[in-house]
Amino acid sequence: MAENITEVLAGAGVVAVALGFMVYAGDGRTFGGKTADSYDLVASFRSVEGISVGTDVRLAGVKIGAVTNLALNPATFFADATFSVRNDIAVPDDSTAIIASEGLLGGAFLEIQPGGSPMNLEPGAEIENTQGAVSVLELMMKFVGGASGGDESGTAAQ
Repeated sequence: MAENITEVLAGAGVVAVALGFMVYAGDGRTFGGKTADSYDLVASFRSVEGISVGTDVRLAGVKIGAVTNLALNPATFFADATFSVRNDIAVPDDSTAIIASEGLLGGAFLEIQPGGSPMNLEPGAEIENTQGAVSVLELMMKFVGGASGGDESGTAAQ
């Protein structure tokens, strides 16, 4: 009988810990990243490599929202990113949206660099100034190609 009580208590403890992790992971947000106390903005990028729905939107390193939708614009062949921003954050209309990386091997996030305009973006507005993702592999290939190109010209001169 004592074994059954111990097993039930151990099982209840496991379930309680699992529920605690779910609440912590959810952090009070919906799965899409959009909450009732936020508004949507849109930005078009040449490349959204590294981000997906649910990716953090940060301003000065602080999370202020999340990416809620990614879609290809067939007219421009750019990727349109829709993202939420907390209602208490006013984004100037001359701000820049950048797909940044946490480090060489870190994940990507959407960074908002605020401008100096006294006018703010309205809900649903588009951030015109954008900078897409930079491919680390492409940069390394350019570096290797540039280094070998310099060596070839040096050997040709000899």
